[in-house]
Amino acid sequence: MRGVNRVMLIGNLGKDPDVQHLEGNIAVAKFPLATTETYKDRSGKLVSQTEWHTVVLWRGLAELAQKYLHKGSLIYVEGRLRTRSWDDKEGNKKFATEVVGDNLIMLDKRGDGTHHGGATEGMDGYTGDDAPPLGDAGESLPF
Repeated sequence: MRGVNRVMLIGNLGKDPDVQHLEGNIAVAKFPLATTETYKDRSGKLVSQTEWHTVVLWRGLAELAQKYLHKGSLIYVEGRLRTRSWDDKEGNKKFATEVVGDNLIMLDKRGDGTHHGGATEGMDGYTGDDAPPLGDAGESLPF
C-alpha cells in the first residue's frame, strides 16, 4: 500500500519570506507559519494554542512569496513534510522537519493593503519532485 504525505495549513507568516537563489538561479523561500487552534477548556475558558511550522517554497512559488507575502500575511499552503538531517560543527546530529509547499493561496482580504492580485495556486508545472536535493549538510540551504 502507498503512503500519504499531505499537509494543509492555514496560518499567518511569522516573518517576511527569506528568499535565496541557488545554483542555476533556482529560487527557494523559507518562512515560519503560525497556526492557532482555539478551544474551550472544562471550565469554559477560551484557550489558544499556537504551533509554528517552517515552510519551504521552490521556484515560482518562492518568487510569488517574495513579491506578495510579508509578516502577518494569511495564507493556505498545501504540501508535504520533509525531514532533513545534518551534522553540526561539533559533530552533533541535527534534524529539521519542514513543510515543502506545492500549492499556495493568499487569504488576506482585499483592501487591507496586503492582498495583491487574487488567489494563486500551483507552480507553473512544478510537480514537487523536481526540487534539487538539499544534500546531507544543513548548510546546503544558504539560510
